Amino acid sequence: MPRPGGRRASELRPVRLRPGFVRTADGSCLVELGETRVICTASLVDGVPPFLEGTGRGWITAEYGMLPASTGRRKPRRTGGREIEIQRLIGRSLRAVARLERLDGLTCAIDCDVLQADGGTRTAAITGGYVALARALWRRRKRLPGRAAGAPLADAWPLADVAAAVSVGLVDGRALLDLEYAEDSRAEVDMNVVMTASARFIEVQASGEEHTFSAADLERLLALARRGCRQLVAAQRKALPASVPWPA
Repeated sequence: MPRPGGRRASELRPVRLRPGFVRTADGSCLVELGETRVICTASLVDGVPPFLEGTGRGWITAEYGMLPASTGRRKPRRTGGREIEIQRLIGRSLRAVARLERLDGLTCAIDCDVLQADGGTRTAAITGGYVALARALWRRRKRLPGRAAGAPLADAWPLADVAAAVSVGLVDGRALLDLEYAEDSRAEVDMNVVMTASARFIEVQASGEEHTFSAADLERLLALARRGCRQLVAAQRKALPASVPWPA
């Protein structure tokens, strides 16, 4: 059965990252992945949670929500179990590529709001959240904690790697990259994969929807995820200033 829009099994939806979308934010990025649209903003705040006070470390946290009309039918504004699970995923993913000791006394709050949902909102939020965070840190580069006068930005840069994420799944027995809602809603296996630019895994969430899957299925899905994340990392790089430190 052909995919919506005639995409190949290994093809992402059209991707557009629009940095600086919210002028008043420290950092921002509008992620457009097919019909899915997520606005991500990053705010840098002096101070850390109580458990980090006096440790010389900073913190990165995230919040996630869906606008009432994002799914077509009005969704009440609330933060339930699903939203909490997703925002924890976003925060974990961004902290995994950060050097928190270089954020001494600084909290980075990432807010991800789904404007329109057509599958893959959590993975889009991670990809766009990284761009918003990196942009906020770059704009504050002269005042980063621990940066000595005249020292290279790379010596104080708080991000050690890049975080990007994509969904994959088995639909009618086929391994597919970047599921949109029509595919995700009937997938036998659904997986979200978060990776670094150096192709290391940050998190893999996989579940069979009333089905099981084999080791060979898992390898097929991970191979697709690696392909997709490579393309997303390339898009992230283009969305950021050339002077932002980037992993070799």
